[in-house]
Amino acid sequence: MKERTSSKPRFHAGRRHYPSLLLLRLLVCLLLALQPLPLSGAAATVVTHLPGFDGALPFYMETGYVGVDEATGAELFYYFVESERRPSTDPVIMWHSGGPRCSALSALTVQIGPVKFVERRYDGTVPRLVRNPYSLTQVASILFVDSPVGTGFSYARDPKGYDLGDISASAQVLTFLRKWFDDHPRYLSNPFYVGGDSYAGKTTPLIAQYISDGIEEMQYPLINLKGYPVGNPITRDKIDDNSKIPYCHSFGIISDQLYEAAEINCKGDYINPTNKLCADLVQTINDLKSEVDKEGILDAICPFASPKPRRDAYRRKSLAEEHYQLSGPPNEPPLGCVSYRYYLSYFWANNIATIASLGIKEGTVMDWIRCNVYNYPYAHDLPNSIKCHFNLTTKGYRALVYSGDHDLQVPFLGTHSWIRSFNFPIVDDWRAWHIDGQAAGFTITYGNNLTFATVKVCAPQLLTTKGGRHVASENRPKECFAMGKRWLDNDPL
Repeated sequence: MKERTSSKPRFHAGRRHYPSLLLLRLLVCLLLALQPLPLSGAAATVVTHLPGFDGALPFYMETGYVGVDEATGAELFYYFVESERRPSTDPVIMWHSGGPRCSALSALTVQIGPVKFVERRYDGTVPRLVRNPYSLTQVASILFVDSPVGTGFSYARDPKGYDLGDISASAQVLTFLRKWFDDHPRYLSNPFYVGGDSYAGKTTPLIAQYISDGIEEMQYPLINLKGYPVGNPITRDKIDDNSKIPYCHSFGIISDQLYEAAEINCKGDYINPTNKLCADLVQTINDLKSEVDKEGILDAICPFASPKPRRDAYRRKSLAEEHYQLSGPPNEPPLGCVSYRYYLSYFWANNIATIASLGIKEGTVMDWIRCNVYNYPYAHDLPNSIKCHFNLTTKGYRALVYSGDHDLQVPFLGTHSWIRSFNFPIVDDWRAWHIDGQAAGFTITYGNNLTFATVKVCAPQLLTTKGGRHVASENRPKECFAMGKRWLDNDPL
């Protein structure tokens, strides 16, 4: 029989119908902040069933918390899915999402994880889940982590625990990994990789560098770091932004005349115009850019499936007030938008049965939000991550840097530009890589185990030319699975 579960989102329903229960939850949160609780190493829950998924899960899954800051009582929440192939020897990947503060549940249910939402209009019942035939968990164990604190189900007792940045959040992930491996020593000998897309592509090499430094200093447990994959990775270097205008020109978003005028008057710097003519040209180009979906220029423009920032979020008297402010569900995007799956995730994650099945601690998170980008302070204190990429690849750690070829947020032109700046020798020159006899993208391999690849569509039966998005696995799952599997197995793309 199909599982019948309460259909109302737990906290959303509570806000609408049970104000006294809401006050009780707020009181519980305040008590958590005031009273010391023991910090866990890893409090694990074995998950055998998920709401909306028919039958028992055909893979091993556990969830849990790991304490990363004793002073603030900060704990990071994780979802661990064991490899369905050879878990004793297959790679283990720690995967975190971008934002910063977008939940790893996005990767688990929409991108590279073993389940995906059935795309049908939300009708008040728990959204349905089915198997993802292109899950990377077929060939690797994946540790999906809600990082930094304040992401997904990760939380802190003291509101000060939410005040983080690139450096402090990455250091907490290192603490998380050391504690997690202490509790899961059977995976210590497996090849280990750190991965992420978008903004996580900035912090991923920093986390990997922290692990590498710990290995060199012989800090136990010794994690068997082999490398890192990053997709459309933000670096926060001017290369990313300066590549957007040449990219727009190459895809016909701006005219030859506009591009040539911008080249002459801006002299390659489109971020800080030094004259009025350059500033006016950049504004005109930005207006044209607003006509396309920056995450996938061939797709329809769809709403971002996470609550909009509250106008007064940064004017609150204290961080504690922000922490206990509830946001409500996002606006419903049109059915067929990639963001509709993220819209469904809000109702699934806030469902009472989901909260119970995942082992979520009562009173720790009032309202699960997919991307909690605007509600807490965050310091972008790593100026850019290019030096981390260089340090790691110079040491010989394997790196897969891939780009959805129709992403205007972090265009592949800029990504390939900073890779080329390393001046590594070319081992395998620019060529197509294939699935089923069709080009799935293009790739080049450099010395020091550095591979760059683009992701496009390769399925002629779909009768579409839509290419890879900002998070390429959202709409190119087959291609991303083939790319990831080959790279993890040390096979040529």
